[in-house]
Parts: sequence; structure tokens; C-alpha cells
Amino acid sequence: MYKNSEEFLAAFNRIEKALRQEMDNSKGIGFAKAVKILTKYNPIVRQYSDDLLQYAELRNAIVHDKTDTMHAIAEPHDSVVEHIAKIEKEITQPKVVIPMFSRKVVSFQSNDSLSHVLEAVHENGFSKFPVYHDREFKGLFTESAITKWLADNKFASGAETVIEEILPYQKDTNYNFISRNTTVYEAVGIFKDQMEKGNRIDALLITENGDPTEQLLGIITTWDMMEMQSM
Repeated sequence: MYKNSEEFLAAFNRIEKALRQEMDNSKGIGFAKAVKILTKYNPIVRQYSDDLLQYAELRNAIVHDKTDTMHAIAEPHDSVVEHIAKIEKEITQPKVVIPMFSRKVVSFQSNDSLSHVLEAVHENGFSKFPVYHDREFKGLFTESAITKWLADNKFASGAETVIEEILPYQKDTNYNFISRNTTVYEAVGIFKDQMEKGNRIDALLITENGDPTEQLLGIITTWDMMEMQSM
């Protein structure tokens, strides 16, 4: 039966190997420095950077302070072994947005009526809809655009009004397209980066290669992000 220290070291070594590969096996860069560098580029490393740096110190204590070849002076707690195993899995086998956020995305054509959209909101409970003109993506339609349009057009008829008339009320930077192979942490990072810049992203739209002309495979909303982070 493996001791906790052996399981910990095995997981740590696999993490270290993965980080070295991501650094193109650059020589002269230790584990701690690699973590600090990759924190800028790798959202998973950024998420666990403090843990990884602490585990590097624990690794050193285990490896350098063994009382003999069979006994480690520091024996990690079960929870530490479980946590580093989780980090290893997320670094070496990161979850990607498909199939996690795979779903049928309700979309509309620009000449569809507002009343048609409101029916879909009522039936599906969704409030964010991609809009196309034939196959050309025109924007992400949200309830905020409807609210702004109604404020300016109090007596207009929803049955006669088409989405194309309301789209100018929609902020055109409220979405990003991402590929199906985008990691979940990269998706979270996009939301966070935009928030730090003062921009609100309502949704990430997922296609095969992140190309707006491709078929939609799924959608990630701000609500999805909040639910995932609270898990």
C-alpha cells in the first residue's frame, strides 16, 4: 500500500512534467518559476498557483528531509493527497466546454417579430438569443435591448416590429465565439478578463473552431459561470 507521501510525489511529478512540457522543456526554470510564468497564460495554473507553490515546499521537505530511504519526515494529510490529485487531473486532462455546455441553442432570423421572441422567452425561460440574417451572424439579442427599445417606442406593436429594428439597441460587444476545445477555465477567464476591463459579456457562443459562420454547438451564459463557480 502506497504511503501518502508516495502518492503525493507521484502526482506532483506528473504536474511538474506537464508544466515543463507547456514551457517547451526550457532548461534552468524551476517549478516555482514555471508556476509564476504560466499563471499569466494558463487559467488552471492561475486558479491553483498558491496551492502549487505550497506543494512545491512540501515536496522539498519530503524529498530532502527523508530520515532514510523508506521514511519521509513529512507525511501529507489525506485531504492534501486528494487535492493535488484533483489539480493534476485538471492540468493534464482539463475539462473542455463541449460536451459540458452542449445544448440546442434557440436562435432567430433578423426578420422574426418581437412577439415571436417574447413567446420563446416565455416558453423556454431563456433571455439571450443569437440572431442571424440567413447564415450570417448579426448579434446576441438580450432582454436589455428589448427594454431600451420599449423605452423609446412605448406605443409600438410587438407583432409588427422585427428584431432587425431592435438590434441597434443591443451592445455589440456582449459576446465572444469560442471553439469546442476551449477549456472551462479559459472560458471563465474570458468572463473575468472582460469584467476587469469594464465590459460585460452576456454569453460565449460555441462552434467547432470558434468561427461565427459555423453551426452553434452550445452557449455559456453569465449564469452558467456563477453556478459553476459556486459548486
